[in-house]
Amino acid sequence: MSRHSGHESNLRAAKGEYNIMAKKIMFLGTGSDVGKSVAVTAFCRIFKRRGFKVTPFKAQNMSNNSYITIEGGEIGRAQAVQAEAAKVLPSVHMNPVLLKPSSMLGSQIVLQGSVFGNMNAKAYEAFKPRLRAAVMESFGQLEREYDLIVMEGAGSCCEMNLKENDIVNLSMAEAVNAPCVLVADIDRGGVFAQIIGTYNLMSRKERGIIAGFLINKFRGDPALFASGIEYIEKKTGKPVLGLVPWFNDIRIDQEDSVAIQDDRRIIRPAGRSTVNIAVVRLPCVSNFTDMEALSGERDVVLNYLIRPSELSEDYDCLIIPGTKNVMEDAAWISRTGWKRAVRHFAEKGTVVGICGGYQLMGMRISDPHGVESAEMSVKGIGLLPVETVLEREKTVRKVSGRCMPDGHRVTGYEIHMGQTYSMGAKGEPWLSISEPGEKTAWEEGCAIEDGRIAGTYVHGIFDSPSFRAGFLNILRRGKGITEKRAGAGPGSRSRRYDRLADHFEGYCDVDKISSAIGI
Repeated sequence: MSRHSGHESNLRAAKGEYNIMAKKIMFLGTGSDVGKSVAVTAFCRIFKRRGFKVTPFKAQNMSNNSYITIEGGEIGRAQAVQAEAAKVLPSVHMNPVLLKPSSMLGSQIVLQGSVFGNMNAKAYEAFKPRLRAAVMESFGQLEREYDLIVMEGAGSCCEMNLKENDIVNLSMAEAVNAPCVLVADIDRGGVFAQIIGTYNLMSRKERGIIAGFLINKFRGDPALFASGIEYIEKKTGKPVLGLVPWFNDIRIDQEDSVAIQDDRRIIRPAGRSTVNIAVVRLPCVSNFTDMEALSGERDVVLNYLIRPSELSEDYDCLIIPGTKNVMEDAAWISRTGWKRAVRHFAEKGTVVGICGGYQLMGMRISDPHGVESAEMSVKGIGLLPVETVLEREKTVRKVSGRCMPDGHRVTGYEIHMGQTYSMGAKGEPWLSISEPGEKTAWEEGCAIEDGRIAGTYVHGIFDSPSFRAGFLNILRRGKGITEKRAGAGPGSRSRRYDRLADHFEGYCDVDKISSAIGI
């Protein structure tokens, strides 16, 4: 089913260039957001540092935060981060099935990097068995290329109503004979019920492949939990392989928008000595990691706002992020009063739209093929003289170039279903970009007011150090804050992965985990 494997890879395997007997380890979860993705990231770097050629793998992921691979396909952002930690290039085979929720009941299915179609939850559950061949094909591709595959489960590994058609948790581990570590989150409470309850829901065969448990997000004195570890081990007969303390000083890209969708989040105060950036927390927000580099700057306060009343004059910049359903979010913006609030803020403040946010900033969005909605057309915020037409085919590509107003270099990627067109002479292109290795560039995006109001399809634009520094220095200059040089912001991503690996190595029995793997 893959369009990326074929004669060349088979020939290389025949020549013995691949390790056919790759080792495996899987990190399962007692639930969602317990820390599986972070654990896989840490162990990808741990085993890389021990001399193995490592790759991550997650058979099925549900996330609107995606990334473009070397083949030009989409995978979940978490697998791209894990690949980066393993020091390998991301591939569609690391996440062969990606579900991108587009409504409360339905998702777009991305199969081995390419859009396969849209299905509601019931239809997808019935369809999952047909995806096994593609999942196993992708796994086999990685198994031929790597020494060690660090696998990740999804959500709870024991959702009893979904286990029959499972393609990502215990059935996947059994299919490839992978020992498993069950990850639990002690911070949310009920860790004994999480671990012991999940373990007892497993069949005898499934319990046989559990190597042990990893307790994540611990706070306090570990000595006070010694009796808790003893209790878990006595009840299950399996070892606790790690008690990992909570950390908040190592910035790793999140898998999805769970954190920003929590209304109990802390809103940091917007002060006079900081650059204050607000992000509209759209209901269908996607690729929210576009803002991660900004939030890592020491003098930047970045808050996700859900209510327009929270958007005060203390903010210097407003970002409208990507969205998986621009038609729904356009209606939400009008219904909740955000349209009026954004237009008022734009009279003096800086406003930037990325991908779906760029589409929302225009005059109109049309959906003639019913890609996202039964509505044929909706009005945008009306800040930029552009209109968008949604199309059946998705644009997916990596790009690089420069920002036209200031010449700063930019790199990133595009993932969007529509095309945006100029409606008049008022707006100017914001970027000049091209695909890697191509000489032909094109003008992209739209800007007015000398770039104070602008939109682009380029995800990851703020990851470019010179562009980020130039963008923030304009805001700093406007309020008399000391400007900074490019690259003076967040620390090296590679150093962060090393710090994460150090953290997990310090609190996990890596030797026991290695023994379970057979290395």
